[in-house]
Amino acid sequence: MLKKITLFSGILLFFTSVAFCQSKKINYGSNDSVGKFYSVRGIKMYTEVYGSGKPLLMIHGNGGSIGAFGGIIPYFAKKYKVIAVDSRAHGRSKDDRDSLSFEQMADDFDALLTAMHIDSAYVLGWSDGGINAIVLAMRHPDKVIKLASTGANLWPDSTGLIPSYWKGEQRDYNNWQKRMPLTKAGDKNTYKIFMLDWVQPNIPLSALHAIKAPSFIIGGDHDLIPVHHTVQIYENIPNAFLWIVPNSGHATLYEHQDEFEKLVDKFFTEPFKKHGF
Repeated sequence: MLKKITLFSGILLFFTSVAFCQSKKINYGSNDSVGKFYSVRGIKMYTEVYGSGKPLLMIHGNGGSIGAFGGIIPYFAKKYKVIAVDSRAHGRSKDDRDSLSFEQMADDFDALLTAMHIDSAYVLGWSDGGINAIVLAMRHPDKVIKLASTGANLWPDSTGLIPSYWKGEQRDYNNWQKRMPLTKAGDKNTYKIFMLDWVQPNIPLSALHAIKAPSFIIGGDHDLIPVHHTVQIYENIPNAFLWIVPNSGHATLYEHQDEFEKLVDKFFTEPFKKHGF
């Protein structure tokens, strides 16, 4: 079995385990006392809800699950109704189709909020979840009050990802092709998730101009996403703030957790002003 899916997935899985250790009393992502499935666009989408207040949708990254946010859910649940969700083909949200797209997943989140009778929500996305937050704001603007996106890219090449990571993905792709055809359901799902990042997203900068929601664009100064690319995203969203986190890699929300929680909360809470918050 191919053990290395992508570096993204490895990072997300590592910090999922860290989050669980930090919050031993609650097994986020496997908490049957609050877990619930919703019928969403042909699948059963798994969610866990914590806290009360204005809704805050949390979207994890490639190969991750609700557990990826286990370390920060307690902070935000003090003030928000946190809606943590396993994306299509991830965690408990099973999907037997042969491909994924960010547009498909954004439509899932729109349908989920509708099924939960939520008109609109704050959205926090990490990695692929950050891409999903952006695409959700593009395709379903009325559903997004404000969004915070960390570690997102707009296209799958060595300008949207650091070259060393892109070369690693090329090696992974070649290794997958040597194993074709795949016969096991688990391998097929893992490959489908890998291919999502291999060929997508494909979002032109001009498409960001349509985003109405105030947006907090975040990236580490040593992220897997080049700083220049994160700046490009910020520059093309009409109402956006930019935070390049010093001394941080891809996991900004854990490497600088206290500051991350406070600044994202402040962004969501305070009225948007062009000059800052």
